[in-house]
Amino acid sequence: MSRDRFEELVGEALDEVPEELLGLMSNVVILVEDDPPPGENLLGLYEGHALTTRGWDYAGVLPDRILIYRNPILAICDTDDDVVDEVAVTVVHEIAHHFGIDDERLHALGWG
Repeated sequence: MSRDRFEELVGEALDEVPEELLGLMSNVVILVEDDPPPGENLLGLYEGHALTTRGWDYAGVLPDRILIYRNPILAICDTDDDVVDEVAVTVVHEIAHHFGIDDERLHALGWG
């Protein structure tokens, strides 16, 4: 799958996130990268300060980053439909981290 098509899928996954939640997201960018850092086995990564940890002193910082890793997702998927589903799950998973939801809670909710 081409990078352009994969990026479209990330955009489509974002379109499925309720507008109310997207409106609450603050100072965050969503990027597609081909691979995670060397030695990391990741489909996505949230880097930054979750909304729940931001205090009165949160100012002047670079945007948080949600990274969606193309090659690892493609490697675990057999069909284009599998890619669509996995991108959607990964995007939601990383957005949840932006809202302060940790992996344990995501797994309990069935998003892990």
